Amino acid sequence: MASKFIFVTGGVTSSLGKGIISASLAKLLQARGFSVTIQKFDPYINIDPGTLNPYEHGECFVTDDGAETDLDLGHYERFLNTATSQANNVTTGKIYHHVITQERQGAYLGKTVQVVPHITDEIKRRMLLLGQSGEFDVVITEIGGCVGDIESLPFIESVRQLRWELPPNDSLVIHLTLLPYLKAAGELKTKPTQHSVKALSEAGVQPDILVCRSEYAIPMEMRKKIALFCNVQINSVIESLDAETIYDVPLLMKKEKLDERVIKKLKLTGGTTDPDLDAWKEFLGRLKNPTEEVTIGLVGKYVELPDAYKSIIEAFIHAGAQNECKVKLKTYQSEHLDRETVTSQLKDLDGILVAPGFGQRGFDGKIETIRFARENNIPFFGICLGMQCAAIEFARNVLNIKDATSTEMEPESKNPVIDMMEDQKQITQMGGTMRLGAYVCELKKGSKAFAAYGKHKITERHRHRYEFNNKYLKAFEDNGMVASGINPETGLVEVIELQNHPWFVAAQYHPELKSTVQNPHPLFVKFVRAAIQYAKSKKNIA
Repeated sequence: MASKFIFVTGGVTSSLGKGIISASLAKLLQARGFSVTIQKFDPYINIDPGTLNPYEHGECFVTDDGAETDLDLGHYERFLNTATSQANNVTTGKIYHHVITQERQGAYLGKTVQVVPHITDEIKRRMLLLGQSGEFDVVITEIGGCVGDIESLPFIESVRQLRWELPPNDSLVIHLTLLPYLKAAGELKTKPTQHSVKALSEAGVQPDILVCRSEYAIPMEMRKKIALFCNVQINSVIESLDAETIYDVPLLMKKEKLDERVIKKLKLTGGTTDPDLDAWKEFLGRLKNPTEEVTIGLVGKYVELPDAYKSIIEAFIHAGAQNECKVKLKTYQSEHLDRETVTSQLKDLDGILVAPGFGQRGFDGKIETIRFARENNIPFFGICLGMQCAAIEFARNVLNIKDATSTEMEPESKNPVIDMMEDQKQITQMGGTMRLGAYVCELKKGSKAFAAYGKHKITERHRHRYEFNNKYLKAFEDNGMVASGINPETGLVEVIELQNHPWFVAAQYHPELKSTVQNPHPLFVKFVRAAIQYAKSKKNIA
């Protein structure tokens, strides 16, 4: 069977949740036995989000094959429990880069290179790519931005062309829109949705299904009105209410029969009559009925924007549910923490996570945070820069190397406990040049990391330039900081942990990127468990 294609567009405003709706629909189809993948087409001209400040675009999600991608790919993986790749995220920058490279190589035989057909042909080629692998029954393509944006026009035009070129019933368009509630009038308004569909229609694309985001239930009369003015069937007007958690959305979409409408319109055959969501409901049951509660401090430099640490926040939700524990996350701007304030700020926490990041800002606050966690036996988890800070703090305060630092912060450092890899030193370009993607790590038996994973060999995703300097490894291990995870090919340290501490583990890689609803990440699960035990011990003392 050839793949079927679903295109998800958005209107009225951004941040309506196209990624969550796409992932929820994919989950429902997957739960019926179909193989599904999702891809994101972003209209910005950056080649990828790797060089974007997290305040601009939220976190940068990294795939196994080393692609720096949009954070929506994180939702896809968490919902579907299947890995995405380079092919699942395409930007305008990638499209133009490819077309211009082709032109320079003479591939267009002297023709004038234009948006139509050259840019749109390349967009269409990429839209169809995953469908041609023979792996998937359905390919869902989410188009970033809003209908009517100049940047989105070539993507909408490509969808228009594909609708003509693909066989009937092989594609459909879902348009996500907003029904704002006007307090003064006391009612929902359909006009923005009508205008949004009109703009999409003017670009030559008629949506098959409308998903309407709303804070209030949509009355049947209003559904009829939307159907009439927007040229869709009444049962294709889908209500999407604000949910308690994003993990409720697949069940809400099932209730609205979104998957049934899609299956009917695409004439999909071979799936089960009802989606098997038992495991999903079980997860939601644990998530909503916790028996424990812990407060964990997330210390980072981008805490004002929760999306900057999206995967970490979601990994705590998965690990919390696994432990039947409500994880309350308190965020701390590392810039505002120092030796004077750290005790008063962090003393009531049950666990502390120092987050990844780049650059000098907030670096000293992270060092002080780790010292506090180490000296007070509070469960600690460090990720990427958090692991590097843990090494520097240990070198300064335990090994007494007062000028220990990272060459990222001080290029001329005499004691670079964290140093740039040799093969990185010649690189001048910023984008896509770090150690990226999945690498093997071997864990030491008897370590906390080994106990968490329950196996010797693991693979985890990386995104960094700087590494632990092995010149200092013996001194570290002699003083109780063990390298419990090593890359077998390079000998690089991947995990460090403190021996005489209830739970002090730091990883050079990004474990949060592999946590899913179905497979919560073992390090997060064990960290939350350690926090529960610490919270109980505090109560016993009190």
